Amino acid sequence: MSWWREGVLYQIYPRSFADANGDGIGDLRGIAARLDHLQWLGIDGIWLNPTMPSPNDDWGYDVADYCGVHPELGTLEDLDALVAAAGERGIRVLLDLVPNHTSDRHAWFVDALAGGRHRDFYVWGDPGPDGGPPNNWLSNFGGSAWTRDERSGQYYLNNFLPTQPDLNWWSEDVREAFDDVLRFWYDRGIAGFRIDVCHAIVKDRELRDDPAATPDDHPKVRERGTRQVFSMNRPEVHDVLKRWRRVSEPDRILVGETYVLELDQLIPYYGTGEDQLHLAFNFLFVHSQLDAAQLRPIVEAIEEKLPVGAWPVWTGSNHDAGRLATRWAGGDEAKARAALMMLLTLRGTPFLYYGDEVALADVALDPAKALDPVPHRTGNPERNRDGCRTPMPWTGEPGAGFTADGAVPWLPFGDLARNVAAQREDRGSTLHLVRDLIALRRERADLRTGGYETLPDAGWVWRRGEGTLVALNLSDAPVEVEARGTVLIGTDRGRESFDGRLGPWEGVVLAR
Repeated sequence: MSWWREGVLYQIYPRSFADANGDGIGDLRGIAARLDHLQWLGIDGIWLNPTMPSPNDDWGYDVADYCGVHPELGTLEDLDALVAAAGERGIRVLLDLVPNHTSDRHAWFVDALAGGRHRDFYVWGDPGPDGGPPNNWLSNFGGSAWTRDERSGQYYLNNFLPTQPDLNWWSEDVREAFDDVLRFWYDRGIAGFRIDVCHAIVKDRELRDDPAATPDDHPKVRERGTRQVFSMNRPEVHDVLKRWRRVSEPDRILVGETYVLELDQLIPYYGTGEDQLHLAFNFLFVHSQLDAAQLRPIVEAIEEKLPVGAWPVWTGSNHDAGRLATRWAGGDEAKARAALMMLLTLRGTPFLYYGDEVALADVALDPAKALDPVPHRTGNPERNRDGCRTPMPWTGEPGAGFTADGAVPWLPFGDLARNVAAQREDRGSTLHLVRDLIALRRERADLRTGGYETLPDAGWVWRRGEGTLVALNLSDAPVEVEARGTVLIGTDRGRESFDGRLGPWEGVVLAR
C-alpha cells in the first residue's frame, strides 16, 4: 500500500501555525520548529496552505509567482530546509496549487492586459447583447463573475475576486506552463499537491449560461440560485488531471478540492482509480451534520461506487468550511472526540486541520474587521473565514507559544485554555486520544487497509477488516448495541470493558 493510503495527513495554515521571527505571522521556519509535535502525534504528511508570493487579496489564493515563496513566510531555502527536516521525521510535504486563476499582478496577466502573448492564458468574453457581462455566471465571492477590461472592451472571467482572473485551460500553453510548475516543485522534493478548486479549472468553451437551480438540488446550490454546469465541473477537466497524473508518477500524489455536492459528480475525479486524482475531498460529507443518519449513507455510497484502486478521504475541518469542533460539535468536546474517532477509523485517508487534535474551536471575531474579503464582498458576516484561521495555541502563556510575548498576531487568539501544552500533560485529553488513535491505526492493519462494512446495529457500528469493530453513538441519548469485543480505545479514556452500552457521543474501537 502507498504511504498516503495508510497514513494520516495534517493541514497547516502557515500564517497561523508558528511564528519564528516574532512578527506575528507564522512562517516556514516556525513550522520546522514544530515538526517534533507532528512526529509525536504520528502524522505522515502535511499540506501547507498557499506559500507562494501573493498580494494576499485572498490570502495566498491569488498567486503572483508559482515558483517562489512569499517573503512573509520565508524563502525557497527555508522551504527546502522544511522539506528536508520533515523527511528526516518520515513526514512528506504537500503544497497548495492554485490552477484556476492567478493574481491580477502575475506577470502573465499584466502582459495579457497589454495585449501580449499571454492574452490567451485567460478567459475573455465579448459584452452581452445589453453591453453587460457575456453571460450569467456568478462569482463564488458574490456578484457577476466578469470584470470589464476598459482597454479592450472585453470582459475577463473571475470566479472569485476581480483581482483573481481565471486561466484558460483550453490553451496548450497554460497546460505546458503548469507541467513545468509541477516539475519545479517535484525536483525540490515536494511530495504532491492539494489542488485548489480543481473541479472548476475548465469552463464551457461557448460560455453558455448556467441553468437555474432546482428544488432537488443541494441547499447550497439552491442558495446560490444557479447550477454551475457550464462555469465549472466540465468533463474536459479530467484530461488535465490525467496529464498531471502522468507528470506526478511514480510516487507523488494529487489531492483535489473537488467541491461538488453530488456523489455521482465526485466519483469521476478518481478516473479508473489509477489515472486521475489519488484523493478527492468529499464535500457532501463535510457539509453534513454530525449525524449517523446523514453520514453513514455517504460512507456506504462511497464504498459502493468508488472504482477499483481508488481510495476515500475524510475530513471534518478546513480553512474555508470551519473547524469540526464548531461546525459539527458546537464547541462540545465530547462531540468533537466522537467526530475525530470517526475520521480516524473509517476506511480511507484522514486529514486533520491544525488544532483538531486539541478540539480547537472557531474564534468569534468582529466581521466588520474581517481580513477575509468574502464577508465584505457578499455582505454576509456568516461567510467570514477568519475565525477558523486563527493562530495555534501551543501554550496558555502570552503569545500562546505561537509568537513572541508582546507581538501582535496577524489574527487574534481565541481562548487559550485549550492548548497543546496543557493537553500534552493530561493523558485523558483530546490530544492524547488523537495520538492514541493514530498509533492504533499504525498497529492494526485492519484500521489502515482493512475493508469497511456497516453492521445492522443501533448507533453506527462498522467492521474494519476481519478483527476490528467501531461502535459510535452520535446522539444525546445512550444506546445499546450488539457489538462486543475487547476495548482497544474509547472516547471515554476510563473505559476498560464494553457491555454494549454507549453513552451520549461516545465511541469505542473493539478487537473481536
